[in-house]
Order: sequence, then structure tokens, then C-alpha cells
Amino acid sequence: MEQDYTDLIHSFHETWDTFPGVARIVDRFHHTLAVNPFAEKQGMKVGEICAERKSPENHRGCLKRKVLSTGKAGIDRPSEGKIRGWLPVKGYPDVVIHFSLTLPEVAEWAGK
Repeated sequence: MEQDYTDLIHSFHETWDTFPGVARIVDRFHHTLAVNPFAEKQGMKVGEICAERKSPENHRGCLKRKVLSTGKAGIDRPSEGKIRGWLPVKGYPDVVIHFSLTLPEVAEWAGK
């Protein structure tokens, strides 16, 4: 029986819709189950296969499988000024929250 993600998706939007970067729920099979507004503005859509976006180089270093197998969050820095992470979700062993964030300059972050 397929798991019902309705409550998870609702909670995701409550938490991640104001995040200033891309955030998605991605399942074990790379299906995107939810996207925040920032991700949507970047052209990401519910139902798409995340691993098919852009080029294979963009997915090099993906930690989704490791996070699903260990249950521990993973984070990396694929380029200067950018971080991305994969977070396990308690009660949903087959999905992760995947986010990426371009880091602002210190002056931008301080609100100057």
C-alpha cells in the first residue's frame, strides 16, 4: 500500500514556503512530491523526476540515498556561496527534504 503524504505535504508548506531557497520533498525514486514557492519560480514541479533536471553534473554528490539509508541529515557545498542539504523525515522513511541555498554576502545578510 502506498503511503499517504497529505499531512507531510501540508506540514512542508507550513515550514518551507518562506524559505529563501529551493526546498522540495523527494521520494526514494526521485519523484518530487512538493515544492516551495522559490523552487516553483525556478521551474521545479510536483511530479517531476528530480534527477532529470538540468545535467548529470548538477546531481553529482547527491546524498539522498545515503540519508535514506542512514536516517541522518547530509549537507554539502557544491560551489562557493551555495549549500545544499537532505533531511530525513521522521515517520516517512522513503522521503527526504532536499534544499539548496545561495549564501548572501555578509552585508546582504545583515540587512544592509
